[in-house]
Amino acid sequence: MDIQLFATTQLNLLQAEHAAEVLEQTTLITSLPPASLQRHGLALLNLSISTQSTGLGGRTVLELEPDAALTSDGKFPTHGLRSGDLVRVEEQPGGTAKKREKAELRAKGVEGVVHRVSETRFVVAVGGKKEQDDDAGVEALVTGGKRLWAVKLANEMTHRRMVKTMDMLRERGERGTAEGLVRVLFGLSDPAPLEDVPEVKWLGEGLNQSQKEAVKFALGSRDIALIHGPPGTGKTQTLLEIIRQLVLQTPPKRVLVCGPSNISVDNIALRLPPDLSIVRLGHPARLLPRVLARSLDVLTQTSGAGEIVKDVRQELDSMIAKLAIGGKNRIRGKERKEGWDQVRHLRGEFRFREGKATRDLVASSKVVLSTLHGAGGYQLRGEKFDVVIIDEGSQALEAQCWIPLFLSTGVSKLILAGDHLQLPPTVKSTAKEPPKISQPKEKRFRIPTSLEDTLFFRLLNLHGNEIKRLLNVQYRMHEDIMHFPSKYLYDSKLVADTSVAKRLLKDLPDVEENEDTSLPVLFIDTQGGDFPESVATDESKKPSISSSHSNPLEAALTIKYVRSLIAAGVKDTDIAVITPYNGQLSLLSSALRPDFPGLELGSVDGFQGREKEAIVFSLVRSNDKREAGFLREGRRLNVAMTRARRHLCVIGDAETVKHAGGFLREWVKWVEEGGEVRYPDVADVL
Repeated sequence: MDIQLFATTQLNLLQAEHAAEVLEQTTLITSLPPASLQRHGLALLNLSISTQSTGLGGRTVLELEPDAALTSDGKFPTHGLRSGDLVRVEEQPGGTAKKREKAELRAKGVEGVVHRVSETRFVVAVGGKKEQDDDAGVEALVTGGKRLWAVKLANEMTHRRMVKTMDMLRERGERGTAEGLVRVLFGLSDPAPLEDVPEVKWLGEGLNQSQKEAVKFALGSRDIALIHGPPGTGKTQTLLEIIRQLVLQTPPKRVLVCGPSNISVDNIALRLPPDLSIVRLGHPARLLPRVLARSLDVLTQTSGAGEIVKDVRQELDSMIAKLAIGGKNRIRGKERKEGWDQVRHLRGEFRFREGKATRDLVASSKVVLSTLHGAGGYQLRGEKFDVVIIDEGSQALEAQCWIPLFLSTGVSKLILAGDHLQLPPTVKSTAKEPPKISQPKEKRFRIPTSLEDTLFFRLLNLHGNEIKRLLNVQYRMHEDIMHFPSKYLYDSKLVADTSVAKRLLKDLPDVEENEDTSLPVLFIDTQGGDFPESVATDESKKPSISSSHSNPLEAALTIKYVRSLIAAGVKDTDIAVITPYNGQLSLLSSALRPDFPGLELGSVDGFQGREKEAIVFSLVRSNDKREAGFLREGRRLNVAMTRARRHLCVIGDAETVKHAGGFLREWVKWVEEGGEVRYPDVADVL
């Protein structure tokens, strides 16, 4: 495969994707009033700064609260901003503000990451990097005394790092200097023969045979190894064993573990043994609380050098407190400017001392864990790793996967884990690069023309099943729920472990046995006609901003079924209701959430990697044209139907969804031939 052509194609696709993301956000922010942005989950209005301090990593921490003049109970209204979101805090524009005025306020705002959200407090960590000094912006916000708001932002840093990496790859292709692992990843060299692996002393308990074979394969691989982990097959447990074995090899290997999301990395960090020397990179606001103790920021504070850092931090906070509005010993007049100068000096010293402690900690760690784009940060600059492990590789953009491979040194082996038969990475742009005339005819050597084409899938095409090992024992689903996905997607190779193969809802404590709790799989066929879908646009009346399908009568049927499960004793926390469309999700949420706060409601895409005892899946689509939309995507449906442990209920119109073809058509045939199908009467829900 032509490396230069590949990198150029990726750069074009990344540019189109970034443009689509920025356009979507800009369109919303410029066309909708602030109150609508808050309802869309993109902003939080009417804020005031209550405190300011220095947080982990030298970041300025702003604690904001609802404006007391506009709230009676001191609580925020419903909003969509969450911990880990990138936001800009700025002066809130007035209702009659012009575009120019809004732009000026944006330029004066400061960017940060949401650290913590509660009903009464909204905490944002600002800055913390050498190239960014937001002190002036923070000072303006603190001293301005104006009403503020927080606006959600697209993550520019991830895009810049992917572009930088593809530029480096293109240059290497131009010079013809690709070697080692890079050549294998582009088919310029074949994977090297496996090394003989001596008798393995297993460290984890309960590994099955397919997991042990996958571990041995990964240890014996000299360059690439793919771990194919279908739903519920213990992929994380397998990776944990691989990591621990690599560290114990002679000589020991240094390992960089990455994933496309923080949660994918945290799930591994949480389960590594406490005596293993590891460090988790990443913004503290984006990490699970239980991971913080092993994070770089916290370890820096608790190391020997951390005491000096702590002293500088206390002096810094003391000065900031004197500068704050309303402070008891507030500095005024000419001394105020000198005070802010001292803050900047102390912050510089803080970052210098913390930086040295950081470098020492990373250098001494045998295992470093980071998101894919986080691996491009300054903390790993010049660090050498023997092996890169990427979890959830089938959900990551290929350009993301090259960040740890290119911006670290000495990497000779890549272990990639995932399932290319579940959802690909989320892509907003519909852009596809047309195949170049110079492209070879063989499919396995073709340059990917869409960002949905992942490294995992490309390598499988390129080198075949010889570089892959399948995990085939699943520990999640009743065997009937598993049966069709196994047959249709996994060559009937999946096996349900005896611990899960027969379990049903009726086996849960305090759940009565009835016709619903005794079934593993149920299809409620609305047969179209009386259960038609509808399409509604949002309040802006601009379809380009938001439109979503819904089906009010099918929603009523879904709500009735969920209530019947709960009435039978199933806990609301054991049930998830999922649907491909936001319009339907809104109908279901407004009816169910007030009565059942523990019930989980969400989109199919957002539920990948999750599981519940019972899944109720509303398909929505029912129309005379037999248009099925999202339901044509087999990988999306595979995710939806493999989240349930004991009970799967699918509700939809068979006549419409059969026209989706592929996975869904065959699933409907399968359940009609040997499963439980019910045909509801619309009168039951009116």
